Amino acid sequence: MKKKVFSSVVLSSLVFGAAYKVPEQSINSMALGAAYVAHTMGADSSYYNPASMSFMDNSQWLEGSVTLVHLSSIKYDLVDPYSGKSKVENLVIPNFHYVSKPYDDIRWGVSIVTPAGLSKRWDTPYQKLYAQEFTLRNVEINPTVSYKISDNFSIGGGVRIIYSEGKVYSDGSDALYPIKREMRGDTIEFGYNLALLYKAPQDINFAVTYRSKVDLDEDGDANLYLGDIGKQYSADVSIPIPAALNVAISKTWNNSFTLEFVYERTFWSEYKTLDFNYSPEIINPILKEAFDKPIDKSWNDTDTFRIGATYKMDKLTLMCGFAIDETPIPDKTIGFELPDSDARIYSLGFKYEQTPQLSWGMAMLYDDKDNRVIPAGVADNEVLKNGGEFSEGGALLTTIGLSYKF
Repeated sequence: MKKKVFSSVVLSSLVFGAAYKVPEQSINSMALGAAYVAHTMGADSSYYNPASMSFMDNSQWLEGSVTLVHLSSIKYDLVDPYSGKSKVENLVIPNFHYVSKPYDDIRWGVSIVTPAGLSKRWDTPYQKLYAQEFTLRNVEINPTVSYKISDNFSIGGGVRIIYSEGKVYSDGSDALYPIKREMRGDTIEFGYNLALLYKAPQDINFAVTYRSKVDLDEDGDANLYLGDIGKQYSADVSIPIPAALNVAISKTWNNSFTLEFVYERTFWSEYKTLDFNYSPEIINPILKEAFDKPIDKSWNDTDTFRIGATYKMDKLTLMCGFAIDETPIPDKTIGFELPDSDARIYSLGFKYEQTPQLSWGMAMLYDDKDNRVIPAGVADNEVLKNGGEFSEGGALLTTIGLSYKF
């Protein structure tokens, strides 16, 4: 396996938003619930809409923030001994954004973010049989550029450079299945993003952004055990970060109050199977059946609807947001590695201009997950095919950070 050294703080792992995509990567986006595409206001424009860099003032812009993530445990109810509860996760996620000064009609920027992630851990017997730990960690470097075509229209784009590492542990010993898997892998992958912004009369902005799909082809090693006898294999698995299309409109009144609406389409249907590959080929029929069988996913494309409000005073800017978020995971293919559900997202925050150059702020976001009842006889998973209910879960995120221009 390729060996990389990344700080566990920078290389964050989490489950938040629909499935494992994480759209909130700055103070403004967190405060607005990611209703932040047509009316971007700082260095994070390099990530959320690089086309808007063309209309920023001639300064250089910097922003850095840290997000504290609390992921509540998820409870699964059936009958004993099949019921279980996942572990609570507490994580720290930093991000960084920069926008250069303009060079005629061209401007560039760069963002360092965590675009997706997953970490779900179970200690209860029938859950850890499938997902004692299922972790996907990512960090993305996203250099971008904008080109100002006219006084009211600009285009932009960038390159996505993503380092990812994954960990999959399964242990059936407590459920009287003497099998175990320990797998680690990593990869570096590439993608792109595109953007446009049109500034219409009467302070109305129209924006479209697109982020490409990136397949994370994790390559590493796996230790497979039957009882106390184990063997090491070379192993790989592919997990997609899906493409996403955002269409947004904002309206500003009196240079102080702004409303923004965002429609987001996420193309999760590209996630068709979870297929672990091993070399040499697994010979033992018990291990082959347990670990070398492709797992159907057949996820669905999703729609997310976001609204954000910004009120700018002399030195203080107040923000709030609301979103309705769909899960892409059908009942048939849901698993313990990611028992996701539909959600409503509530957010608020502020930024304060300490000096003309320096601002600081804070934002909070609550992801309220619906309970999810799985009908008996529907799911492929051998435990979940008996039915049951996932409840609790959800996430609370708190972001603090600084912005500076010079």
